[in-house]
Amino acid sequence: MEKPNKIVAKHLDFFYGDFKALEDISVEFKKNKISALIGPSGCGKSTFLRCLNRMNDLIPGSAVKGEVYIDGEDIYGQNIDVVHLRRRVGMVFQKPNPFPKTIFDNVAYGLRVNGIKDRKIVAKRVEKSLRQAVLWDEVKDRLHSSALGLSGGQQQRLCIARALSVEPEVILMDEPASALDPIATQKIEDLIHELKKDFTIIIVTHNMQQAARVSDITAFFYMGRLVETGDTETMFTRPQLQQTEDYITGRFG
Repeated sequence: MEKPNKIVAKHLDFFYGDFKALEDISVEFKKNKISALIGPSGCGKSTFLRCLNRMNDLIPGSAVKGEVYIDGEDIYGQNIDVVHLRRRVGMVFQKPNPFPKTIFDNVAYGLRVNGIKDRKIVAKRVEKSLRQAVLWDEVKDRLHSSALGLSGGQQQRLCIARALSVEPEVILMDEPASALDPIATQKIEDLIHELKKDFTIIIVTHNMQQAARVSDITAFFYMGRLVETGDTETMFTRPQLQQTEDYITGRFG
């Protein structure tokens, strides 16, 4: 059965001051699928990703036109609570960015910010999130040690656990493995596969092989426009447009 759309963008434009970074982006993301955004550096894929949880609102002089719907609700509508939106749409960044706190407090941070103070609930949710991020067995005996003592790959999985702790519906990942070695990268990719049972995932990657390995759907961006989108196997074997084929086969980019 065809999965319903979780996120739909319609005619989205984005401006940094006078510079138009995104032009007329219309695209749909299915529920419980992994979508990869590919394209050369500076093509707008990370900017687009940050439009989906309004992280770009924090940039002075930025402006958005068009619509983005999550479950049919326009997230740029007038009565949207942006804090609640960012709880529904979690984000994992390129470089692991754990807080200089304990492993436990890193994962509990979002819960406490959202007013969950009950220690039993917090402890339960921390364990659940670390298990979902396939990190629990590695850290369960040192939850009260500094998160900064973890390896890079562990730190990134900790940041994923932190995003999961507030029980989002969507997870945005901006090149989540680009700072990691091949073994840590494989763990992150395996984890992404596991997480799609429960979440809708959109990942920005500059790594073609990674997009081919992890995603169900691929969207190719170039110079602020969405060139082509389709299921990943078709995009990598029989893209409709020559420009997509040229990029995927490494003729440019």
